[in-house]
Amino acid sequence: MILIKLGGSVITDKTQYRTFNQECVSRLFDEIKKSERGVLIVHGAGSFGHVIAKQYSLQNGLVDFGQIPAVAKVQYDVRELNSMIIAELLKKGIPAVSIPPGSCFIMDNGKLIIKDPEVMLAFSHLGLMPVLFGDVVIDRKKGFGICSGDQIMEILCDLYKPEKVIFVSDIDGLYDKDPKNNKDAKLIDEVTSEKLENINSYSNIDDVTGGVRGKMEAMLRISTERRDCVLINGTVPDRLYSLLKGDKVISTIAKGGLK
Repeated sequence: MILIKLGGSVITDKTQYRTFNQECVSRLFDEIKKSERGVLIVHGAGSFGHVIAKQYSLQNGLVDFGQIPAVAKVQYDVRELNSMIIAELLKKGIPAVSIPPGSCFIMDNGKLIIKDPEVMLAFSHLGLMPVLFGDVVIDRKKGFGICSGDQIMEILCDLYKPEKVIFVSDIDGLYDKDPKNNKDAKLIDEVTSEKLENINSYSNIDDVTGGVRGKMEAMLRISTERRDCVLINGTVPDRLYSLLKGDKVISTIAKGGLK
């Protein structure tokens, strides 16, 4: 089985509140379908989550009760995005079901914990694809917190032991600087914990879940001697398909774990 994280930058326009990239999502699901590989999907919140979450600093937990309506709004918005994702999967004949993280995960001072994986695993055993997503969840210490898709990926790796993990973004991989603002940015085709220490950090717009550096740290934690963790550009047609079929593609591969 292959675990795939569809980043918010691919499935939405992160600069425009609640803007779904239906065309790109549909194409990516076509690529998954024709690859004939068994996959599990997690997706980011993109502009359905980050815009309001950043505006009300939801990543910091409960600071004042003026944040509460924003928590409800973000939960509503990300579930609507998830419904659009599920609808596209069903159109492709992929039997997908929604698993809202806010209903089965909890945080403890920012650490994500799955309370009971039985339902999720049961769906998988029946041949249904659980689809999880970035969400606002209860935090025992902070009141609530942002549960990122990257955190979910780490937990699902422990549960499902995938042979490969793929992060799909809107860039070709990890660069030594932000490629969207620096034409001389160089792609790093392989990253280790040591290499990451020497790379400048940069963040995407309205990203409250750690930006690119946070993503690479999550990828390194997921990587093992036997399992590659790959970051690719999902806006390029057939790149995901080629990787799923075992071809070498432009990407960044995380290796060696996080030390």
